[in-house]
Amino acid sequence: MRIAMFGAGYVGLVSGACFADFGHRVTCIDKDAGKIERLRDGVMPIYEPGLESLVARNVREGRLDFSTEAAEAVAGADAVFIAVGTPSRRGDGHADLSFVYAVAEEIAGLIDGFTVVVTKSTVPVGTGDAIEEIIRKARPDADFAVVSNPEFLREGAAIADFKRPDRVVVGLQDERARPVMAEIYRPLNLNESPILFTGRRTSELTKYAANAFLAMKITFINEMADLCEALDADVQQVARGIGLDNRIGSKFLHAGPGYGGSCFPKDTLALVRTAADAQSPVRLVEATVEVNAARKKAMAGKIVRALGGDVAGKTIGILGLTFKPNTDDMRDAPSLDIVPALQALGAHVQAFDPEGREARQLLRDLDFKEGPYEVAAGADALVILTEWDQFRALDLARVKASMRAPVVIDLRNIYRPAEMQALGFNYTSVGRKAQTPA
Repeated sequence: MRIAMFGAGYVGLVSGACFADFGHRVTCIDKDAGKIERLRDGVMPIYEPGLESLVARNVREGRLDFSTEAAEAVAGADAVFIAVGTPSRRGDGHADLSFVYAVAEEIAGLIDGFTVVVTKSTVPVGTGDAIEEIIRKARPDADFAVVSNPEFLREGAAIADFKRPDRVVVGLQDERARPVMAEIYRPLNLNESPILFTGRRTSELTKYAANAFLAMKITFINEMADLCEALDADVQQVARGIGLDNRIGSKFLHAGPGYGGSCFPKDTLALVRTAADAQSPVRLVEATVEVNAARKKAMAGKIVRALGGDVAGKTIGILGLTFKPNTDDMRDAPSLDIVPALQALGAHVQAFDPEGREARQLLRDLDFKEGPYEVAAGADALVILTEWDQFRALDLARVKASMRAPVVIDLRNIYRPAEMQALGFNYTSVGRKAQTPA
């Protein structure tokens, strides 16, 4: 199959490269000429494990290319995917669909013969109807079908998620699109990945419902963590105790500083706004949005309390700035709330993240170090904010020896309290009893 992919960002690039690896012929289209030139040179615009080699292999084998010009790719395509950004609109939280609609206008003038137009971007319910109307108005003679095919990719594990998905959701109104989409995803038959064909609006809502549910699950265990601290219980054991119930499941039950990233904050807010417009409010999701925002801000207070209530003039080391490991994504990362709050209280903050280069533009007056041990050196406290693998097995004796005071605040619970106590640390984690040296 021939595929045109509008957007060479996270979703478009990963999806395009994986489709090419399935054997399809894919052209990724983006208006950013600099990005396209760098992609042609093998330079990735994002950090995602395995993506660089996947792109290089498919470019080398002639299945994947990049362009700023859409005409040839769209005219020859069996399917045209829209994978551009839908950020939260300033002021009201609705998804900004301007990029999606602009692409629809462009596609309208270029399609030749029956073409399936596929929305891969996360869009509110009814967007497929609007895209169809835009194309039909611009090209009454066009022969096309508009399909919803939301992505369910985890940053840091996107390639595995694409190639071995829990499910593929395809929403359509025109049955002619079914065999085209079935052929595009046919390689997944080997893995017996289920493909759910449904209505277009149902598919659009499914994406938002999935992300909102996962966001609520994270927020639930975070609130349980606070309760555990108040009642001298262990949130990790609580999470295991409920997660072994297969009606609940163990995933997304890891207490921490709150969710961030490109999906959950934006999508929960968009769902709240969509539901309000439909006069069918989603109170649980509304509460999730509010609680998560408050939690990220509250984490600075947790750090301050671990330092005796005053951080003025103290040096705090931060390990990890991105919202999760194995990504360079800083969108809505807890660090964007925590670091400025500590600085406002007079702390000197030094930090390291393996891929958080964007933090240099987003966080002012932050002292960036070259590694975790440099961050620990001279620090009055060390905060583990993102659970990168290289932070999981630190030489703790070396860490302690280099610190001004042996205080560790582990906001990801990657170390065992008893072991940290035995090593002589004042150790604070999330949803577990704080430990002081014996």
